Amino acid sequence: MRKLSILALGLVFACNSSQKAVSEPAQVAKVADPVVYAESITQDDLKAHLFTYASDEFEGRETGEPGQKKAVEYLKAHYVSLGIPAAKADGDYFQEVPLEVSKVPEGSISINNTVFELGENVVTFSSAEGNYDSVIYAGYGIEEGEYSDYKNLDVTEKLVLIKAGEPVDANGNYVISGSAEKSVWSNMSEGMGKKGELAQSKGAKGVLYFDSQNFPRYKGYFGFMKTNNSGRMQLAEDKSETILIILDENSAKAIYSDIESEDTPQTIATNLSLNVTSANDKVSSENVVAILKGTEKPDEYVIISSHLDHIGVTSDGQINNGADDDGSGSVALLEIAQAFKKAADAGHGPKRSIVFLHVTGEEKGLLGSRYYTDVDPIFPLDQTVVDLNIDMIGRIDPNYKGARNYLYLIGSDKLSTELHNLSEEVNKKYTNIEFDYTYNDENDPNRFYYRSDHYNFAKNNIPIIFYFNGTHADYHRPGDTPDKINYDLLENRTRLVFYTAWEIANKDKRLVVDKAPATEE
Repeated sequence: MRKLSILALGLVFACNSSQKAVSEPAQVAKVADPVVYAESITQDDLKAHLFTYASDEFEGRETGEPGQKKAVEYLKAHYVSLGIPAAKADGDYFQEVPLEVSKVPEGSISINNTVFELGENVVTFSSAEGNYDSVIYAGYGIEEGEYSDYKNLDVTEKLVLIKAGEPVDANGNYVISGSAEKSVWSNMSEGMGKKGELAQSKGAKGVLYFDSQNFPRYKGYFGFMKTNNSGRMQLAEDKSETILIILDENSAKAIYSDIESEDTPQTIATNLSLNVTSANDKVSSENVVAILKGTEKPDEYVIISSHLDHIGVTSDGQINNGADDDGSGSVALLEIAQAFKKAADAGHGPKRSIVFLHVTGEEKGLLGSRYYTDVDPIFPLDQTVVDLNIDMIGRIDPNYKGARNYLYLIGSDKLSTELHNLSEEVNKKYTNIEFDYTYNDENDPNRFYYRSDHYNFAKNNIPIIFYFNGTHADYHRPGDTPDKINYDLLENRTRLVFYTAWEIANKDKRLVVDKAPATEE
């Protein structure tokens, strides 16, 4: 699992009712007993896989590094040995994910003869050069329905000054939604992205974005990159010539002193000099994707996902093995694939196709899953029934106060009431794990719902479940080693995902989506 601050930055740049949810388990049982195949998922097999996959030989599996290449070869070899074919039509198990690393930019920005150093009052993560004698203030930078901050504005080849948030009317309601509910334009991650894309579509040269509330987060990430001499990894498709500079209160008011109180779009005379340079390095990485074709509904897809990468080696040479994060999910997926293949070989293949998706670059901003959903979905998203995402299921949260046989479930009810109820019934029938929905709360300060690969499916209106054991002292540390995994729990949790996928894959009708997708505030 990746850290929240990186997720926010990565995102910036860049079903019906429940009454029928439990009617099918008996139906499936008439066809085959999934317990027979679930029993092939064993502690011993999981342990054998993980002691290799999370070994020092794999060097922490950092995206694009030699250890990550060893990891994808290991995953591929398993599917080849099982006889489960590649998902891609050309027979390649690897889905290339073109990535680039933007080096930490250097330079400064001068506003009306006052110099603002990068990382203090202004932040940008790419090159920004040029001299300007005016900027176009576009208020909130929103255009939706009859509302437009761009009315009568020509921003072609101009810099556009925009502030975070959205307009509120005299009654305290948000103008876009017409109610007390904020719209997506107020979301930290998606709001900035949407506003930037809108400005770019209107011909703007760049965006100066004022966000006093979240500026410390961007500043902190910039400082981390600079201290560690690291860069920001991104999809190559995200590369843009459009300038994006984030401003704090001091730098924003140096351009327009009334920016907080005044919403009216206008041209503002200013003396602005941008002297920021950066460079990009290409990175080669790949998702690993295999498929077991459905027997009756092969063009409907149940995706089971986990991320194959971790954070690599520390500056002093210690290896972050990532046994729990997300070695546990990776090996669980291998065992689930084996169980489904045993069923298929016995003549009990799933009605719907099962896609086994190991994604890269999760730790860098959910990049592999975003490439799959937003750039190159191997299978149509509108034919994708669900994503069951496994990210850290091998340990025990030291803060957990209940019995050890527990699991945090996140997102099961966000889009499909039917999925949530099905999940509950499957667990009661087969695994009897205590489900904890603490992190499913909309007000969860950890924001885990937005921090793993399932989110890229959820934002595309695809129901998801995120299986998670919580964090621990070894999270993102060299101590996350395979000897600390609770293999009995890993076995039962893995079987749970298998049973849930089995039930969804063999339903007569696909899951019903009856809720709108949630977005990050």
